[in-house]
Amino acid sequence: MIERYTRPEMGRIWSPENKYSKWLDVEIYACEAWAELGVVPREAVEEIRAKASVNVPRILEIEAEIHHDVIAFTTSISEQVGPVSRYVHYGLTSNDVVDTAQSAMLAEACDLLIRDAKALAAAIKEQARRHKYTLMIGRTHGVHAEPITFGLKLAVWYAEMLRNVDRLKRAREVIGYGKISGSVGTYANVEPFVEEYVCAKMGLKPAPASSQVLQRDRHAELLTTMAVVAGSLEKFSTEIRGLQKTETREVEEPFRAGQKGSSSMPHKRNPEKCERVSGLARLIRGYALAALEDQALWHERDISHSSVERVILPDATIILDYMLDLFTGIVSDMHVYPENMMANLERTGGLIYSQRVLLALVAKGVSREDAYRIVQTRAMQAWQSGQTGPAFRELIAADPEVQGKLSPDEVAACFDHQPHLRHIDTVFQRLGI
Repeated sequence: MIERYTRPEMGRIWSPENKYSKWLDVEIYACEAWAELGVVPREAVEEIRAKASVNVPRILEIEAEIHHDVIAFTTSISEQVGPVSRYVHYGLTSNDVVDTAQSAMLAEACDLLIRDAKALAAAIKEQARRHKYTLMIGRTHGVHAEPITFGLKLAVWYAEMLRNVDRLKRAREVIGYGKISGSVGTYANVEPFVEEYVCAKMGLKPAPASSQVLQRDRHAELLTTMAVVAGSLEKFSTEIRGLQKTETREVEEPFRAGQKGSSSMPHKRNPEKCERVSGLARLIRGYALAALEDQALWHERDISHSSVERVILPDATIILDYMLDLFTGIVSDMHVYPENMMANLERTGGLIYSQRVLLALVAKGVSREDAYRIVQTRAMQAWQSGQTGPAFRELIAADPEVQGKLSPDEVAACFDHQPHLRHIDTVFQRLGI
């Protein structure tokens, strides 16, 4: 199923060809480092570099027999380069190669995810600008609260995506380490210079201390960061799904010509893309949990994490890459219905301005407790009468206690939406929108 979500650039990172190419890079750079130290002849390094290549079918054929992927890889290289192959993997252990190469691959994947996150942030920013003053009702607990703008809602998303970009950058920094420290991390058979040289060539930093493996808190931090990003996308998608309900219909995800929403009901326009995002976020949270489970290895290493990472690292990065791209398209082309937003805002007959009435009474010297009682009494009356009875604004205007404190113009001012918009510019300025 994962093939459905794979975009070419991210898929290439996790291809067998790229993985083994990274392994070969580590091996050749290690030979170069040994040559710098005078241990491996330079002409041997040149011969290895000239003759060695990645032959995936042969590697897999050998692995099927010996059941060890790194030995299958080095055996394949040995077949190609001949006697000088004795210098390949000199002083190294399998995870010197595997973990260092994997870190380089994860760094590449993070670069793509950071690019994707920035693209989504830009799309949200553009829509926020467009709808900066598009009035809509704000909801708390799913119930009408007070007026906001759709642009403000999107500005909140934009700020969150800026944080997600920073989170991914920090996670890339944490994962951008390699290790060439030998079988238990003591450098007994390999010089620290080899590690420094290889890591520099691979665009990584050497881990300050390692066992036979890089410590898996690094990978756990990356996956949990990705789960947070996926959680943001699920939050945004869930909001669109809620606003797309027939009774609301303030926002819809794109529905293009030729698209069909139901096999049985031709009228349906379902938020299936947003639902897809919500579902995939659950997968990434599961992968994050698996990464947390991988932290506890026996002593200097065991291999319980390896089988897990072969699934979760490609899958999580591929899926998040897909989710970010998918949701960028949703945001860029979503349908927004300002007229429905205004109609919904006015549905409660002014109930959403109750706090303005409360504060106006308090400003006139009424205690907060009495003001709350007056306003809530009329609000509950308006709720109960619904569409058939007098609106909240009419009930407030006719209330004797209100009339004793507020003039008709002062009452009318309480039901003006403009005060709710007066600091929108401040928020946008803070975000540089």
